[in-house]
Amino acid sequence: MEPLKVGDKAPDFSAPNQRGEIVSLSDFAGKKLILYFYPKDNTPGCTTESCNFRDHYQSLLAKGFEVAGVSINDEASHQRFASKYDLPFHLLVDDEKKMVNDYQVWGEKNLYGLKYMGTSRTTFIIDEKGVIEHIIRKVTNKEASKQVLDLYPGL
Repeated sequence: MEPLKVGDKAPDFSAPNQRGEIVSLSDFAGKKLILYFYPKDNTPGCTTESCNFRDHYQSLLAKGFEVAGVSINDEASHQRFASKYDLPFHLLVDDEKKMVNDYQVWGEKNLYGLKYMGTSRTTFIIDEKGVIEHIIRKVTNKEASKQVLDLYPGL
């Protein structure tokens, strides 16, 4: 399979969020979607990244963006994570690994010499028509929202 790139149609999805509501790519038609994939709820880096999007959520909305996070955690885990950190956006459940595979962010990782399979922290910005506008593969957790906004200097 060819790697996803800017200009490709974003893979369609339909997944439950932390409240059990089904969320689909089509729900974001007419808006830019920041779709960020993160490895695991309640881990230091993922918490920092998610809280950064939370802290800048209102300004992102004002600039025409929506935000949704995705991990392979289940609904109960997402519910606890969103509640603990007051996350106002969708956290999508991908416990069957469909989205991480469709977006090609599931693969071999290496931590302290140990190899394992996991989610690569990646942010996709999908335009109003469902086309991938930007891909951020080197996410800086503390500045995740700034990395997105820096791609749109006129906003």
